[in-house]
Amino acid sequence: MKIGELAKRTGATVETIRYYEKEGLLPEHSRSAGNYRLYNDTHIERLQFILHCRTLDMTLDEVRVLLQYWDEPDRDCGNVDALLDEHIEAVEVRIKELMQLKQHLMDLRKKCLSSAPAVSCGILNALADNSCHQ
Repeated sequence: MKIGELAKRTGATVETIRYYEKEGLLPEHSRSAGNYRLYNDTHIERLQFILHCRTLDMTLDEVRVLLQYWDEPDRDCGNVDALLDEHIEAVEVRIKELMQLKQHLMDLRKKCLSSAPAVSCGILNALADNSCHQ
């Protein structure tokens, strides 16, 4: 199948497929007599694996490691467990950071409780005051 069909069947964009090829995440494809890229079911399976990892917010480096294990099915997967544990920890840190961001935004929102001229807007004035963030 051509790249457009691969994109359609996996929900990826053509640009995403080309990017993953450039990054070495997808195996080599063959070429048609007209020099079109040709893909098969192996490409579909691998691309779906990559896309699923990315929906879990895994980095390309994490995906590379997981693909190495995917490509060696007899290999012990203990390091896969460790990788996922590290990713979970990173997600927990990110959640904490996002909760802090949410609190900061809520505090900022409290600075302006009603409609007023922009010059006296508590939110705009707080955003302009760099001293509270240094």
